[in-house]
Amino acid sequence: MAPALAQEKFYTIDDIYSLPESSRAELIDGQIYYMALPSTKHQRILSFLHLEIENHIQSKKGACEVFPAPFAVFLFADDSKYLEPAISVICDKGKLDDQGCKGAPDWVIEIVSPGSRPMDYYTKLSLYRSAGVREYWIVDPMKQTVLVYDMEHDSAPAIYSFADGIKANIYDDLWIDFRKLNL
Repeated sequence: MAPALAQEKFYTIDDIYSLPESSRAELIDGQIYYMALPSTKHQRILSFLHLEIENHIQSKKGACEVFPAPFAVFLFADDSKYLEPAISVICDKGKLDDQGCKGAPDWVIEIVSPGSRPMDYYTKLSLYRSAGVREYWIVDPMKQTVLVYDMEHDSAPAIYSFADGIKANIYDDLWIDFRKLNL
């Protein structure tokens, strides 16, 4: 008789909520993915991008809001995909409640860390695309590159360096000059 195989645990949003406050994790299809504490470089990039986007929205009296991590994004109604993007830009205020964003943000930016590389480049790209995210940026500090997916227009991804000015596709007039980034 063959030994019984261990059953893989299936996690829910309740398991995420019961984690200690110091833990950061995401939930994708019943699996919990723990997130490492961000580095100083990660936080500098996050602050820079948050300020650039927020200043643009404020100067234009725009309707969108920008939320840096930690901020809960429930991509689908079934709560099976709980993510905490580095930056979420949401233009439909109806998606916002006290728990976070219910549905796809308009623009998501992920800042790659050594442990998040496959998740940011593959898993999240697929999830964000299927959920209806209009634009997805992958900022990679180690490679000093920014990969821009204009999913709204189904364009091929564009690759930029930290020496470039990059246009946000969801806006007509927002350019982020990465040369101003102080690392």
